[in-house]
Amino acid sequence: MTASQKTLEELCAERGMRMTEQRRIIARILQESGDHPDVEELYRRSSAIDSRISISTVYRTVKLFEDAGIIARHDFRDGRSRYETVPEEHHDHLIDLKSGLVIEFRSPEIEALQERIAREHGFRLIDHRLELYGVPLTHDEDGQE
Repeated sequence: MTASQKTLEELCAERGMRMTEQRRIIARILQESGDHPDVEELYRRSSAIDSRISISTVYRTVKLFEDAGIIARHDFRDGRSRYETVPEEHHDHLIDLKSGLVIEFRSPEIEALQERIAREHGFRLIDHRLELYGVPLTHDEDGQE
């Protein structure tokens, strides 16, 4: 995290949210997550730190953070809403449909193409989200990919 990046706790404080210890724990777990956990996983990690945290507290806290625009919800076709902090730099996602692994990537070429397409249709691009779904390349019987 760079000096200019703020923690979820700092962003919550800026928005005037009352930060209970349970909310702080959930915020820290989200901040430190290298993956994109769903509510059940957040609950599992949070309750391991503080057994008094209920799943309903996690649901309410996630909704509060999402409504405040400090975390982003993703639905990666696995039937679960998954979360990440709102990144300082835009990135896209490649989702492995076999394992559920989410790979974050940046592509200047894709970004430029999206801008060009919007302009060609008379739009100024405000926001977008790109999710690519795939399966790992495997070799068939002939050794071909």
